[in-house]
Amino acid sequence: MGDVVLYEVREGVGTVTINRPEVLNALTDEVLSGMTSALAEAERDERVRCVVITGAGNGFSAGLDLRQASPSAMQNIDLHVRRDFNPLIMKIHHMPKPVLAAVGGVAAGAGLGLALAADLRIASSDARFVMAFIRIGLVPDSGTSYFLPRLVGLGRAMELALTGEILEAGEAHRIGLVNRVVPPERLKEETEALARRLAQGPTYAMGLTKQMMYEGAGGSLSDALDREAAFQARAALSGDFAEGVRAFLEKRKPEFRGR
Repeated sequence: MGDVVLYEVREGVGTVTINRPEVLNALTDEVLSGMTSALAEAERDERVRCVVITGAGNGFSAGLDLRQASPSAMQNIDLHVRRDFNPLIMKIHHMPKPVLAAVGGVAAGAGLGLALAADLRIASSDARFVMAFIRIGLVPDSGTSYFLPRLVGLGRAMELALTGEILEAGEAHRIGLVNRVVPPERLKEETEALARRLAQGPTYAMGLTKQMMYEGAGGSLSDALDREAAFQARAALSGDFAEGVRAFLEKRKPEFRGR
């Protein structure tokens, strides 16, 4: 992963930090590769029950680092997007554990895509969200055309994509782009508290819940009902379910272990 992506595990939480604060954590091939590796490690590691994605310093991520993008990469940008960006977005989205994005400062372009791919987003009150692609004559990528309309509605997403306007944290919360807004000095503390809470939950059931929610968002009620029944059968065979029932009967807090 190198120095540009930091990864640590503490109290059941795997934290992936983009570590290029001097350029607002702009994305390079090295960063994308490092993040993909860190997330793969978090998925394999049974100690990790929740994943946090964040950025060092005063920004989440300003998106693609145009200063380091080679001419050949820009001329073949579709290959670059398919090879480097898309697998990372898919890795975040399909992580079988809850993924939380902690956004301080700017989240722009592909950096916004990283935040939108997470299951939950907590933002500092100074956070700013920008669909920056149109500002340089490009179209949305990194999953933004998929996630944004589902979070804020087609009309608002279209406005943000076509104008490239800056969305402040308070408005982002009002329209449903972020789940919580906290003071900048409390972002780390509040993120850790929420991540620990998720990490203490039944991770296996959370992973199934994620899949159900995402698949159900674009399907029929009949499909959703069938999926619920099938996934419930899988959840009921887990150790977490057995522990949950025991804890309920014994009137204590359950100690979930992820299976």
